Amino acid sequence: MDAITECTEFPVKFNEVDSLSIVWHGHYVRYFEDGREAFGEKYALRYLDIFNAGFTAPVVNLQCDYKRPLRYGDRVKVATTFVDDLAAKIRFEYVLSNPATGEIIAKGSSVQVFLDKETELLQLTTPAFFDDWKKRHLYNHL
Repeated sequence: MDAITECTEFPVKFNEVDSLSIVWHGHYVRYFEDGREAFGEKYALRYLDIFNAGFTAPVVNLQCDYKRPLRYGDRVKVATTFVDDLAAKIRFEYVLSNPATGEIIAKGSSVQVFLDKETELLQLTTPAFFDDWKKRHLYNHL
């Protein structure tokens, strides 16, 4: 399978931790979202790009394996990898790590499907704009 990765890094914010200074588990999913947005910005696959092509792409599956906690004062690095798939969906894999220690914090994945933005019908075939995107960004990148 073909894949491309984008990395982004940011500090853990005070409002993301509990009374023990540990990041609440739900924020890890938001970090995945931050990774998708950084990926989309670099590779022209932002939510607005999808919407302007006539589609929405809701997340229909999300998986997260927690390995170690993050704490207030840590930084988190999000490696977001687009994994090519023959189906009409967008699949990402994520690795959250602590850049100071190199420790893996969490791993996960998400799957998004294409819906027509007007009818909200599921697209069973890959939209033409996404095939074009793959030709420009994925296959030329390897």
